[in-house]
This record gives sequence, structure tokens and C-alpha cells, in this order.
Amino acid sequence: MPDQTPAQRAATELELFADDDPGRLPTEFLEPITDVSGYEEPEEYRGAIGRTMFDSPGAQDGQVTVLLPKDTIQAVPIQSMVRIISTGDGRRYLGIVTSGPFAEPDGLRADANVIVTTSVRGGILMPRYHGRVQVELLGEELDGQLVPPRFRPLPNSPVHILGQEDKRAALHSDGDLRLGVLMGDPDVTIGIPSEKKSVLPRHLAVLGTTGGGKSTTIGRLISQAQSAGIAVVLLDTEGEYVRIGEPTDDPTMVAALGRRGMAPAGVPNTALFHLVGTETAHPAHPRRTEFGMSFSALSPYTVAEIVNMSDAQQERFLRTVDVAKQVLRDLKIFPTNQQEDRQVLELNEFEEGYPTLTLSKIIDLATVFLAVADHAGTEDLELHNQEFRGSQAMTAILKRVNATKPSHAVSWRATLARLWRLHRMNIFDQPQHPPLNYDAMLRPGRVSIVDLSGTDSPTINNIVIADLLRSIQRAQDDAYRIWERGGARGTPGKVLIIIEEAHEFLSTDRISKMPILFEQVARIAKRGRKRWLGLAFVTQLPQQLPREVLGLINNHVLHKINDEAVIRTLRHVIPGIDEAQWRRLPALAPGQAVVSFTHMARPLLTAVDPAPCRLRMVD
Repeated sequence: MPDQTPAQRAATELELFADDDPGRLPTEFLEPITDVSGYEEPEEYRGAIGRTMFDSPGAQDGQVTVLLPKDTIQAVPIQSMVRIISTGDGRRYLGIVTSGPFAEPDGLRADANVIVTTSVRGGILMPRYHGRVQVELLGEELDGQLVPPRFRPLPNSPVHILGQEDKRAALHSDGDLRLGVLMGDPDVTIGIPSEKKSVLPRHLAVLGTTGGGKSTTIGRLISQAQSAGIAVVLLDTEGEYVRIGEPTDDPTMVAALGRRGMAPAGVPNTALFHLVGTETAHPAHPRRTEFGMSFSALSPYTVAEIVNMSDAQQERFLRTVDVAKQVLRDLKIFPTNQQEDRQVLELNEFEEGYPTLTLSKIIDLATVFLAVADHAGTEDLELHNQEFRGSQAMTAILKRVNATKPSHAVSWRATLARLWRLHRMNIFDQPQHPPLNYDAMLRPGRVSIVDLSGTDSPTINNIVIADLLRSIQRAQDDAYRIWERGGARGTPGKVLIIIEEAHEFLSTDRISKMPILFEQVARIAKRGRKRWLGLAFVTQLPQQLPREVLGLINNHVLHKINDEAVIRTLRHVIPGIDEAQWRRLPALAPGQAVVSFTHMARPLLTAVDPAPCRLRMVD
């Protein structure tokens, strides 16, 4: 009967079902529901799109199955937010659809012979069907707050679609650094709150295969961070971002921007830096600077690890450094006053090198060590540093060298060869190309692109990255100390350091050989949370990042990942992502990602906004 209410139709169908085989349902079961005169649907059921199902033996905590009438299946796409009003106890729950909607035939299995035969042979019989979705409970609404659920919604509880405002409030996905929109609901924005120290300073990983959209995500993030006044330092190993100061001219990106109501735009206030003696991918950049490095700024332990010295070579290198410090004091080169004395006492050589100790001085002293170990004369040695020449200086040097009783000339020769290899890079201690000005790089809204694409040497890149991380941390620490003491500077600005191809710098193999370097990165990561210094690691090979590094990261943007072994590894280190989202990773289209940040209620499937700036190689 078309004029019957849903309850009356259900009662009629149940009567027919019982009449067909009266023994299948007891009469006392029918009696309470066959009398529907004067029935009114309870308030909480009005407008419901479905109802909760009984729990099966395979039910899981925090997961609820919801059944839908045929006409509401299309109203509940994946990631829909729902409110469940538990029948009987009145508890109210918020949840999100994590899988479905699926269509299931009423009273039959989907693979029943009659359905399969009808479908295969093109029959017109179509049984009545309903929908089913899986809902993850986000919490229970209690006194205006969302708290962890203590119970589950009871069976046959009404399920309502959540309004947009309630949905945004429940997901906590908003932020002034806009990344994109919720897949399936473009009215819900996915962003990062730049003012919260509990988010970006807890570090970010952008992971995915080539072509998944990592570059677009980073281009979008840089553009948004610069607008918010964050100082961005980008370590660009491929020269991919050297033109982000220009608007994009890629037709696909321009069209995508138009669909989002956006326009191409370059990132303002960019500066490009490249290492002395190397080429840059954008030589015409209007603010291009060639920089060198100070050997004395590097921890000798870090240098030994990065250039892969053997144990014997490292021992001889560190012995040379120790003797060099004594010689500099003997010759009154450094320290020369009380202030410099205090500087020496406060020195931590696991983080930095010895002041005024250049690579050239180390080579000179290692040359003397080799001569003594080889029992050769020192009269004809050609030392490069004027301070070490002359009989008085040589006497002081030999006194210190002989006291260590050097031997094994072959090993000293190998150590000296490694030092000369470093020297031939021509990146250290060049007065005409001073080191980077880190205070200037940390000015609010400055975007500093360190172009390492011209080095063709992972060793050089790692030396530059290690020095830059340590120096930026020191500059940020100094700024905070001045501010805390009531100095003239205002509140220190926010800093975001982006490390492209992070696996080349912090691979599992490198970490095992460079524990000192990893400890330095770990210290930066931990201190950064207090000093508003965030790290972003970008890689297409997340399987090469050790768990120690992944353990430092609390925010994730996961683009397409095909390798099931990689996904299994990430499952163990990235919490909160549900099974349906892990299963979708291999099928994500370019620009789609699973986004998880500490301020969000849960990870969300996101359509990342196109990058408005120009990228040289969009992946």
C-alpha cells in the first residue's frame, strides 16, 4: 500500500512472511508490532538515513555497522560524518564512514544462485536491496565535549548525517595553511594551524612514489607558510623548487587551480643559495648567492662519519684535531683572551668544531704526523699556513706531535688522502664566499632555497645539510635566549626546514654508520618543538628511512605508495590510519593523499590543492 508508513509496511511484510510459513516466526513475536494504529515515529528517528545493526562475532571495538534504506545509499559516501543516537540509553556518538556504501540484497546473500544467474543472463529480476557502511566512532558527545566512547550504540539506533558546521568542528581539520579539501566533501577544508606549536614543530613527513604529488604538496605548503610569515628553508637536492618565485605555467596545474577558484602565483621573498664552485638550476634568479663553508663549524666526529673514515683513520684524524688545539694555544693563535677561554670551555665537539681550526691547518699537522711516523725529516716540509712556518712554530708542533708517538705511516697516509679529498672540494674556508647568514634566513616570511643539485655528491650534500641544521638551530636558540632575557628583539619567528630526498641524508645504512649525525638530528628535532623549529622530510623511498627517524615525526602526508612491504613498515610507525585508508594508498590518484596531523581528530583522505608556483619537475 503506497500510503502506509514505514512501520506499517514492515508489519505487512512480516505478516506475509509469517503467512507463507507460520512456523518460522512465533505468534507472540508478531503481536507487538502488528497493531500499528496511532503509531508515531519517535523524534530521534525522524530524518535518519539508517540504523545500526546487531554486532556480529567479528565486530571490533570502535567500529559500528550501519544499514541504509535503498534511497539513502548515495547520501553516505566514504568519509561522511554521522551522529548516532543510541536507542534506549540516549547516548549520542559521532562517527565517520570508513568503508562503503555497499549494496546488499534483502534477505539473500549477494552471491546467491538466483541473483548471480539473473545478473549473468541479463534478466530483469532485481531483488530489493539495502545499503551498508562501516562507521568508526570518533567519540561520545557529553556535556558539549567529545570524549572517548565507553559504550557502543545499541542495535537499531538512528543514524543522522552531520551538518557542515558540526562536521568541521568534529574533524578539527581547519588551519590557516590550507592544504586541500576533504575527498568527497569539498566544503570541508584541510589545513594546518600555523599558530599551534603542537603541530608543525612536531615535524612532518611527505611520502609517496614518483608521480604521486609530493612536489605539489610541498609547493602548496611553501606558498601557504610564506603567507603566514613562517621562515622557510628548503634543501633542494634536485633543483626542483628554484623557480617557485614565478607563477606556474603548467597547463594541467593552471586548469586544476581554476577548478578550485585559484590563480597561479609565485612565492614572494625567495632567495637562492648554491655552494661555491657548483652550478645552480636557476642562474638568473634575481637574489642568488654563492656560499662557502667554515670547517671549524663542523664537529670533527660528524666529518669523520660523513667522509666514511675507517676506525684507524678516524683515530688519527681526531688525534690531529687534539694536537691542533694544543698547537693553536701554544702559538697564541686561539684562545687569546678570557672570553675565548670561556668559549673553549663551553665547546661541545659533538656539535661543532674548534674555532679558527681550518681544514688547511689540519692537513698541515697531519703532514707532520706522517713525516714523523715515516721517520722522514721535517726540514723540507711545505706547510700552507704562515702561522706554522718558522723554526719556533715547528719546534712547538714537533713537541706536541712527538708526544703522541705516531706510527703506521701507511694509515697516516690514507688519513691524509681523505683530508686532501675534502680540501679539493674547494668549499671550505674561502674568504670571498663566506658561510650562509642564518639570522637573515630566519626572518619571517623569507623563503631560502639551498640548491644542491649541482654538487653530484651525496657526501657534500650531507656535509652542507648537517652544518645547516646545526647552525639554524643555534641561531634560533640564540634568538630565544635574547627574547627570554628581555632583549630588543621581538618574539622569535617560526621556522620550517624542508629536506628533499631525505633518504639520501638519513637512510638506514647511513644512520648505522653515522650515529653522531643521527644524534644531532634527534637533538634538533626535540629542541625544535620548544623553539618553533619544524622539520619536513620528503622522500619517495620511505622504506630507507630508519624507524628512529620516523619515530621523530608526528605529522604525515601519504601519497600513492605501491609497495606492500613499505606499507607494512609504515603501519608500525604511523598510528591512527584505518585499514580502509591503508588499502587505498596504492590506488590514490596524483594529488590525493592520506593526511594526518596532530590537531586533527583522525587521518583524512584529502584532495591536495594545486601548487600556484612554478615547479621544474612536477612529480
